Amino acid sequence: MKKITIAIDGHSSCGKSTMAKDLARKVGYIYVDTGAMYRSVTLYALRNGLFNDDDSIKTDELEKQMDNIHITFQLNEETGRPDTYLNGECVEQEIRSLEVSNHVSPIAALGFVREAMVAQQQLMGQGGGVVMDGRDIGTVVFPNAELKIFVTASAEVRAQRRFKELQEKGMPADYDDILKNVQERDYIDSHREVSPLRQADDALLLDNSNMTIPEQNEWLMQRFQQATSSSVS
Repeated sequence: MKKITIAIDGHSSCGKSTMAKDLARKVGYIYVDTGAMYRSVTLYALRNGLFNDDDSIKTDELEKQMDNIHITFQLNEETGRPDTYLNGECVEQEIRSLEVSNHVSPIAALGFVREAMVAQQQLMGQGGGVVMDGRDIGTVVFPNAELKIFVTASAEVRAQRRFKELQEKGMPADYDDILKNVQERDYIDSHREVSPLRQADDALLLDNSNMTIPEQNEWLMQRFQQATSSSVS
């Protein structure tokens, strides 16, 4: 059976990565977390003093250092899922912090950052057999993907999920701060000049506000089976 390319786009904290990871593991595909890639660039910028005191980005300096930013994924044998590595260091936990969340959207809106990340993503996805999630996978990275999903949920539901996730990891969490961050990221992601967040014309919409993880995984598996059965071998 021909291996297809699966593009999962949608708003922040709506469970895209969880869905994509679970599907990739079940069907034996490669999973690429593009959001983690932008978070890794953001972490690099924070660590290297590339934000000004007013949180604006030192864009010229960041652009000069883009060649120093190498992002890879390695399978975690304990979790069965890939961890994110920045220049050889596992940063899976660091990139999920609220500090990174508060700075990632402006970083991801920079044209030279998106160009560099899209080039890496397209290399990872050559030949199909890949599940990739992000903001512009079905519109920019893989416009010809055989299966495109656009995931959304209410801002309040997404903030509660993020709050619970941080609490479970023992990380500091304030629901009101997280809700504000989710709403701000929605606006920035949807209004940026380069590759704004939007649903591809041929993407299937999934609102998972009131769905459990098993329910959404079952929904996605059904769409995968339909897409692979209709693709040309």
